[in-house]
Amino acid sequence: MSNNVTWHHGDITRADREKILGQKGCTLWFTGLSGSGKSTLAVAVEKELVRAGRLCYRLDGDNLRHGLNKNLGFTPEDRAENVRRAGEVCRLMADSGIIVLASFVSPYAADRAKVRALHGEMGLPFFEVFVDVPVEVAAARDPKGLYKKAQAGGISNFTGLSQGYEAPENPELIVRTHEVSLGAGAAQVMGLLK
Repeated sequence: MSNNVTWHHGDITRADREKILGQKGCTLWFTGLSGSGKSTLAVAVEKELVRAGRLCYRLDGDNLRHGLNKNLGFTPEDRAENVRRAGEVCRLMADSGIIVLASFVSPYAADRAKVRALHGEMGLPFFEVFVDVPVEVAAARDPKGLYKKAQAGGISNFTGLSQGYEAPENPELIVRTHEVSLGAGAAQVMGLLK
């Protein structure tokens, strides 16, 4: 990092933006195994928020890997950098007053803690939503065919199989998508926001 970089403050504050929007920005960080239902749940919550007249944006891990993070692989170091970059984007968006719905496997507790700290430094709300399903359930769903490919040796460093997942110890919310309907899961998240 260069020593010649300084944060440039403007004249418009977060409170000014919140007043225009009629809401406070925050980040909902959906974490869990591939196939747990993170993105599906975030899509459902996004629909509920828009119906309620709230400005939100869904930031999906796969989508970021098409652009901002396309140079990253799935080693522990690349995963950490993927989460760091995503966390920085979430923080900027939340500071603008947007409710950010971030869906990332984010398998390491330390990386998620850093994203939480980034938000804390700016006094921004950060809610960790653990989408908790057993690996057997996620593998049976396998919406992208990734478990099958990993089991056949086509994907190395696959979370839940060849790479571990560190479950959150104190998330703000746990949604077990194999035990509740999508609507009930979305209602749980909306209840957390309210």
